[in-house]
Amino acid sequence: MRTIAMVAGETSGDMLGETLLSALRPQLPDTLMHGIGGPRMARYDFVSNWPMEKLAVNGLFEVLTHYREIRGIRNHLRDHLLAEKPDVFVGIDAPEFNLDLEVSLKKAGIRTVHFVSPSIWAWRSGRIKKIAEAVNRILVLFPFEEVLYQKAGIPVTCVGHPLAERIPMRSDTHAARDSLGLAADKPVIAILPGSRMSELKYHSVPFVEAAKILLQRDPDIQFIIPMAGDEQLAYFTRLMKSTHLDELPLKVVKGQSHTAISASDAVLVASGTATLEVALFKKPMVIAYKLMRATWEIARHIVKPPVGLPNILAGEMIVPELLQNDATGKSLADALWFQLTDENNRRSLQERFVAMHYSLLRNTAQTSAQAILDVMKENG
Repeated sequence: MRTIAMVAGETSGDMLGETLLSALRPQLPDTLMHGIGGPRMARYDFVSNWPMEKLAVNGLFEVLTHYREIRGIRNHLRDHLLAEKPDVFVGIDAPEFNLDLEVSLKKAGIRTVHFVSPSIWAWRSGRIKKIAEAVNRILVLFPFEEVLYQKAGIPVTCVGHPLAERIPMRSDTHAARDSLGLAADKPVIAILPGSRMSELKYHSVPFVEAAKILLQRDPDIQFIIPMAGDEQLAYFTRLMKSTHLDELPLKVVKGQSHTAISASDAVLVASGTATLEVALFKKPMVIAYKLMRATWEIARHIVKPPVGLPNILAGEMIVPELLQNDATGKSLADALWFQLTDENNRRSLQERFVAMHYSLLRNTAQTSAQAILDVMKENG
């Protein structure tokens, strides 16, 4: 039996895996596909040998507390795959887990593909040497990444970003507000503090404090806060009660992040894939990010701003980024107020985001699936 092994480490990786499998599974209906993935990949008969949540840990010191368990999973999976010898291994993001695994597999003659470039353009640029050692091909989401790997002599395919296909060029703001029970004639701000528990821990309070300040400026502002799942929703609710912020008129919902963004006039968002989603919905935004203090003391010396995807793709700082100590309730509120009220800024951003959207349309599912099939053919 033909076998394809894959590892996705978090929700965004599960979404990419789903996109890939939507085009790959119909061409390989009888192939065993297994490894680590989430519920979206499972829709295409992908078998996850470990819960994906085991790998969804963020931050240098946070990872250390789970290091033994994560290392054990990787070693066990590596040994199994070395014995099984799958036709190809696809590491979907999660570079800290997947690159070392890919190095071992490639040395043993197993073809390897890495789907999503690590942020070598932002920090740890030296990782490109390890990537060359680890992969037979890398699939990248952004055109500028393709150029970087071509220059380094690493086989690369730019597959575009699946979100560019899923998110319409124009969204229906009024319909989104209606579905969420929001007034059509009052301003709306969406707050997206992140899907990881560690992100909620560090972002929730300053993000909601910003909402409190803005409500003092304009009591008509409506706030919508989507939570990724039940666990995140329960944690956020407890945190708001413990900090006495639960009395604010905030609408918290499970899921529906795209609807919340579509309904908004401006968005406060944690740095990550969600910033690209906001840009594709053509919404003004403020990007923020906070980490454990010890992690930040290391990261601030090696991370090269900008960190937000809209700014990286634009090649300049077109939306504000407030990191760590700068991400206070007051500073976030001030930045959001400008994004909410300045019409010239809104029009300028919409033009930039439309151009950005078009640049990322590449039929990601078919392009990524064909790249995997091509690598498998190279293996005979």
